[in-house]
Amino acid sequence: MQTPIRGLRSFCFAAKSLSFKHAAKELYLTPSAVSHQIKQLEEQLGIELFQRQTRSISLTAAGKNFFDAISPIIYTLENTINEFSQLQQNTNITITLPEFFASELLMPKLSEWTSEHPNINLQMDTLKTRKELTRHSDLSIVLSSSKPTEGLTTELFNLEYIPACNEALLKQWKDDHCQALNQVPLILHKARPWAWHQWAEKAGIDDFSPTQIIQIDSMFGVARAAQQGIGISLIPLPISQSWFDEKWLYKLFQQPLTTKDKYYLVQHEANTPNPALDLFAKWVVSTFSNIQS
Repeated sequence: MQTPIRGLRSFCFAAKSLSFKHAAKELYLTPSAVSHQIKQLEEQLGIELFQRQTRSISLTAAGKNFFDAISPIIYTLENTINEFSQLQQNTNITITLPEFFASELLMPKLSEWTSEHPNINLQMDTLKTRKELTRHSDLSIVLSSSKPTEGLTTELFNLEYIPACNEALLKQWKDDHCQALNQVPLILHKARPWAWHQWAEKAGIDDFSPTQIIQIDSMFGVARAAQQGIGISLIPLPISQSWFDEKWLYKLFQQPLTTKDKYYLVQHEANTPNPALDLFAKWVVSTFSNIQS
């Protein structure tokens, strides 16, 4: 019972290769250390396991019988230790997503996931625009007007855009919202440069002659500009609902601009099964699929 495990492992490696030098290389030890451990094992067992010659070793009959008996036990023991070690190690998941989705939807809900799955690490790379190049990731949340063709794709929800401003501008133009469109700066995301004209056409506003249009490459910047009273922004819903709930923004018109823009979850193909990744993807879909404003 006092036989050290390291001596048994050294014996098994040496018995398979019939070389102390090769066993030492596999175990990251010196040949003399392997030889010493096996010598101690032989003394504890009271038998000779190897016949030692000048440049070679060979198993004795007792050594062969001992190897046949002990090697399956050592193999099982190592596998068990590895399995339990892996259970204690954190799994890493990388996800690429638009920064506005991260700040407005994912972050407020993320504690629900992390509290239930403390051994799964998340690495998030946020993007400002759709055109930014993405490095390889396990999952991507994509804003697109058409369904992505790569990987396993699940539709989450579609977007519509609504004119919004802060409370001060709403009160200032309460009697003539349409005239405000021609005198107050209009703000929108640069990815949709004609969105204001599209909205005006759908809303049936004939006298639409904005004096100034401001394009911003960040949706957070678009919303923040309206909150600060810089102008009237086209705000995406339902992703921006919290801005209205907190009364940071107010709808200037009720008519939305409906588009083909949708958020999709894309699970990229993996070489090996990843239960943690599948679990997180399922959580994203169940949490954010078909949300409403």
